Amino acid sequence: MKPTRTIDNLSTGTPITIVALGDSLTQGWMVSKGYIDYLKEMLHVKFSQNRLNLINSGIPGDTADSGLYRMKWDVLRYNPDCVFIQYALNDAFSGFTEQQFKRSIKGIIDNIRDNGDAEIVLITSVYIGDNDDNRLVEGYYHQLEILGRDYRIPVVLTHEYWKKKIREGILFGTLVQFDGVHPTEDGYRLMAEAIMNIF
Repeated sequence: MKPTRTIDNLSTGTPITIVALGDSLTQGWMVSKGYIDYLKEMLHVKFSQNRLNLINSGIPGDTADSGLYRMKWDVLRYNPDCVFIQYALNDAFSGFTEQQFKRSIKGIIDNIRDNGDAEIVLITSVYIGDNDDNRLVEGYYHQLEILGRDYRIPVVLTHEYWKKKIREGILFGTLVQFDGVHPTEDGYRLMAEAIMNIF
């Protein structure tokens, strides 16, 4: 699935606002260029006439329930045409169950739909290595896939795109910072590439 109206607006130069709601991965933690910055560049190359306002509403440490709480001020007040939703890592490691996470994301989706007609894109966070932590997080990513099917909205599988690039020869260590989780600029570029696949 693709955000067809958003693509049409980008193609025709119609003014458009996209709000990216998420955690530190959306905010662009500890780098000069995060995925939002790379995505702006890539969208400008593909849609050279675009009149895009891309708003970064990512907050380090944020969880989906907090994202739901701050919808009015950090998303809806911009009257967006499209909303990106990126969560999971903090939820998994803060003790929220998969079902609690799913309910919060569902609440965000319902809130957006109850207050306008913005298209919605769900975005999984990144692959964090062949370990138990990653296996835990992928259960939360699966909940995003379920919601994508239920609501018929696109889901960007960032973590799967990372795995594909690693299989092709990119070293995992070049994609993450010292903590083994937050992306480097190379990792953020891959996040943007994964999102561009739906455009």
